[in-house]
Order: sequence, then C-alpha cells, then structure tokens
Amino acid sequence: MNNKRSIKNAFYAQSGGVTAVINASACGVIETARKHKNKIGKIYAGKNGILGALNEELIDTDLETDKQISLLKQTPGGAFGSARYKLKGFEENQKEYIRLIEVFKAHNIGYFFYNGGGDSMDTALKVSEMGQQMNFPITSIGIPKTVDNDLPITDTCPGFGSVAKYIAVSTQEASLDVLSMAKTSTKVFILEVMGRHAGWIAAASGLIANNIKEPPHIILFPEISFNKKNFLKHVDRSVKNNGYCVIVASEGARYKNGKFLADAGTKDSFGHKQLGGVAPELATMIKNELGYKYHYAIADYLQRSARHLASETDVKQAYAVGKAAVEMALKNENSIMITIDRLSDNPYKWKTGSVDIAKVANNEKMMPRKYISSNGYRITEACKRYMLPLIKGEDYPTYKKGLPEFAKLKNKVISKKLKSKFMV
Repeated sequence: MNNKRSIKNAFYAQSGGVTAVINASACGVIETARKHKNKIGKIYAGKNGILGALNEELIDTDLETDKQISLLKQTPGGAFGSARYKLKGFEENQKEYIRLIEVFKAHNIGYFFYNGGGDSMDTALKVSEMGQQMNFPITSIGIPKTVDNDLPITDTCPGFGSVAKYIAVSTQEASLDVLSMAKTSTKVFILEVMGRHAGWIAAASGLIANNIKEPPHIILFPEISFNKKNFLKHVDRSVKNNGYCVIVASEGARYKNGKFLADAGTKDSFGHKQLGGVAPELATMIKNELGYKYHYAIADYLQRSARHLASETDVKQAYAVGKAAVEMALKNENSIMITIDRLSDNPYKWKTGSVDIAKVANNEKMMPRKYISSNGYRITEACKRYMLPLIKGEDYPTYKKGLPEFAKLKNKVISKKLKSKFMV
C-alpha cells in the first residue's frame, strides 16, 4: 500500500437544527486537520449533512481559503448544509449504514466527525459499529451541538450559550418596551422560545430578574405541568401588582396529561411532534378570561441564528470541541463524544473532555428541579450560577458597510466514484 493511500481522509457533517456557532466547530475541525496533513488527507464535508454521505455528495473543503475557513467562526447557520434525517436502526434498515461505509471506502475516509445532538450521537455510534462489522474501521467522533442544551454528561452544549444570551437580552429589551406603554396600552407580552422537552432556553430569560417584581414574571417550562387556572391567576396578579406581565414560554409547555399546548398534529423527520404556536394559544386564554390587551412574539429561527449577539464563551467552546475532536481522533480514540467539563463557577473555568458516545445517544438532559422556583414560574439562584458564565462576553463579527462579514464558501462537490445511487 502506498503512503498516500495509507493516510486516511476525514468526513465532517452538520446535523439537525443549526446554531449561531456550529460553524465555529466546523472551523475547529478543519483548521486543526489542516495542521496535520501528514496524518489526515482531504477534509470532506457532507452536502446537507449525512445526506451528503448517502448521496456521495462530498464537499472538498481544501478548496476554501484559510480566510474563508476562519470566517466560519463568525458565520451563523450551517455552512455546508444540515439535515433532519435520522438513520434507522440496524434491525430496521442496514442498507443506509452499508451505503455510508461503501462511500467511505470509495473515498478512503477513515475519520467521521458528526456535529449534532442526541440523535446524531446515535448515528455516530452505529457508523463505528458497522465499520467494524464490514472490516473497514472508522474513527467516529461526536461533536456536541444543540441550542436546547439537552445532551447529558457534557456541562453545556455549544449553541446554548448564545441562544441564552439572545433570549435574556431580548426579554430585557421587550420588557422595557411593554413597561413604558403599560399604563394605556399593552398589559401582557408573551415570548415563545424553543425547547421541546427541556426548558433551558426559556430559563435563560430569568437571568434578568433580580427580584419578584422584575420580568419575566412567568416562565413556562416543559418540566412543569401547565395549570390553566393557576397560570391565569398569576397573570392577573402580576398586572394588578406590577402594571404589566411578561411571560416567556417554551414551545414544549404541556398539560399534566402530557399534551402540548401547541401540538400541531404533525411530526418531523425525526418522529418528533411539530410544535409552534404556544404564544397565540396563551394569548387567546388571557384575552378570553382576563380581557387584557396583549402582544406576543415567536423567536423561532432568530434565536438560534443571532450571531451578532453570540456569547464569547459559547464561541470559544464551539471551536474547542471541533479542535478536540480531531486531536482525540489522532490519539486513536473512537466512539466518543467531546464534552465540556466545568472546573469551577467563579471564576468560571472549563476544559474539553470526552465520554463513551453510547452514554449520550438518544438521551436528554432536563432542567433539574432545583433550578426552578417552588411555584414553577421562575428560576433559582442555583440556575443563575450555572447559566451566567455561559452567556459571558461578546464576540462580535467584523462588519463591512454596516453589515456583518460572513464566510462565502465555494462548496464544490467532488466527482462520484460509485456507480450505484442511493435514494433518500
């Protein structure tokens, strides 16, 4: 075997909903791999995530300049395209995993870096296992990413610190707006945020409150069952005592029987119920029962793409997990996910670590009850101690003509080597 063939190539893919800093992780992977060309050959990226491997659409990142790769650190979205596509289990459908290994064989890929959440960690684990079965070992490393902050074991997930900062600041700004108009206009403001099963994002809004009178006056967590009568009582009390009421609601707010307030009746490609619309649902309750004038906003994609307000801590951690993934792969580590390990709260210190990926796959980390107030509507001081370091610092992108400068990649797909096609 010639030396060129013995140096394996790397494949990197982005998965699921993107974040303001997922491209910083991509930058960490690519810049670190470029420093080890004697050990890692080409660095390919999947066009539209794992679909890029299944469809044999591999982007040659070596064609991108160092400057453009560096600009990834300040570019939101998924620079190579992401996808909500969950590979099925071995028993259901092995052909997808067999296809991945065939593509990896054809392009001499020995390193698989998968940047995503719990479902993605499951895929990374299965790819490693299938590689062993097919006698084509793949070094498979999971790189954590999710705004929901719901991956277990790691102290936090890259993407969360920035969305938390955005929601805290947005709640603070909107609250001042409502307060200034409350005497003659809007009495209730509702901000709907992401968070299907875990209320981490909604909880971040509570960082702005220093006492019971300060907003947000009500936070709705998926972890706390929604009680309509109790909720309306607290809204009414806040308006009468404070002059207004600010509510921040997780999209996953649900009743005691488990039914979501905003169940759209459909499912996404991961099999999750489609959510959205908890804000207008709450607004209707308030209007019908209390008669207060209201406004609501749905943060939606704005919260996860707000790179202009990213947390400096988050950007550094996102880059660090990408860098560590390559370094761990070169140390022959396999089937692990990179973690962020907290060393101390004040001063805040952290380092990267790793965990067996099987312990993370398909698992979710809910908010601890100790982080939620006894009445279920606010956060505790323990929650603040955990969250405040994660939103610390600013990492503004460079600006040109008043607008942020983002990476502009060629994203050139290489020629296919396999005759067969895979229909996704």
